[in-house]
Amino acid sequence: MTTPRIPEPIASFLTAVNGQDHDAFICAFTLDAFVDDWGTRYHGLDAIKTWSDRELLGAHGTFTAESVSVEGATVTVIGDWRSSFANGPSSFRFALNGSKIASMTIREG
Repeated sequence: MTTPRIPEPIASFLTAVNGQDHDAFICAFTLDAFVDDWGTRYHGLDAIKTWSDRELLGAHGTFTAESVSVEGATVTVIGDWRSSFANGPSSFRFALNGSKIASMTIREG
């Protein structure tokens, strides 16, 4: 399988996730960003970090991209998520504001 070409800044963000780089992870977001994880929203960098420490990076998550689509400032990456918290096909939809992530929405892929 060919790895899909993922545009920046999402490619670097996923590298940070897979590499457990907490600083690069949180720096990828705008100050007023939010994460919507299956309908539960985490607003602002402090809330996103707390959530990630429990369910994403803190769960030693890794994401293998299988497909990517780009529509304007929205990038959707579908792939396989593996962690000690949850596993399975997942869709990560990112809304960008310039070179930063304004929102990340996670659903079943």
